[in-house]
Amino acid sequence: MNKELIESRYRELQLHICKELELLDGKAKFEEDAWSREEGGGGFTRTITQGAIIEKGGVAFSAVHGHVSEVMRKQLDLEGETFFATGVSIVLHPIHPRHPIIHMNVRYFELNTGVYWFGGGIDLTPHYVNKEAAILFHQGLKDKCDSHHVDFFNEFKPWADRYFYLPHRNESRGIGGIFFDHKDESCGISKEQLFQFCIELGELFPKLYKQQIEFAPVSEPTEREKNWQLTRRGRYVEFNLLHDRGTKFGIYSGGRTESILMSMPPLAEWTYNFKAEAGSEEEVTLGILSSPIDWIK
Repeated sequence: MNKELIESRYRELQLHICKELELLDGKAKFEEDAWSREEGGGGFTRTITQGAIIEKGGVAFSAVHGHVSEVMRKQLDLEGETFFATGVSIVLHPIHPRHPIIHMNVRYFELNTGVYWFGGGIDLTPHYVNKEAAILFHQGLKDKCDSHHVDFFNEFKPWADRYFYLPHRNESRGIGGIFFDHKDESCGISKEQLFQFCIELGELFPKLYKQQIEFAPVSEPTEREKNWQLTRRGRYVEFNLLHDRGTKFGIYSGGRTESILMSMPPLAEWTYNFKAEAGSEEEVTLGILSSPIDWIK
């Protein structure tokens, strides 16, 4: 298995996911923006806006290569002269506050030294946490993990809880999911099997989101719900800009800013010293986000 094959299959995965999301939304279509990187490589950023369900979404594919800069070496602790990186990254911001934000990425990285690794994951950020929907989401991820390695879910779920966390807020970004990074054959399965896991995870993504959208019917959102949605989007922005390693890698490697920041919501809000009303759904959600939960017992 070589990097050219991985690149090709990730591009195919991007197109498959976009097709499935268009069917789910039923209104909007993806637009594609092809770009190139002066240092080497490029990609295709596909965006969707003002749909029936999705207010703003992006499904980005990239395959970049070049010299390991001093900034990359220091910030990302890399040892090597040249690198190759490819992957698919997705963020969807829904219109309705009762529909969750969802994020996914699968990626592959290799150095000229022969060192390589896979990374990725899927996580969910509901504006209002529905416990039954959260269980459904995690069960889908567990089933997929278990089909590849008996230990994957038990390792990747806590990893997501640790990673998608805002230490300056003492709260989780959402209800987690799975997250993994720097995985090679030392994890117990071959390079080919790891790659297949990443592909199947990507194929699972639109199915999981469809489950969440269809879980409960929604009515016209209230002003309170919309305001809360903007507040939670603000927390999403904070995480991506302050803590997300994928965002940092894109910036430090000289990636394309528009594609890197496609994950930002169309609108967000920061209310000074916000306090949720006692006993409200907003307070309940903040309580759930205050500590990791084992959704599958």
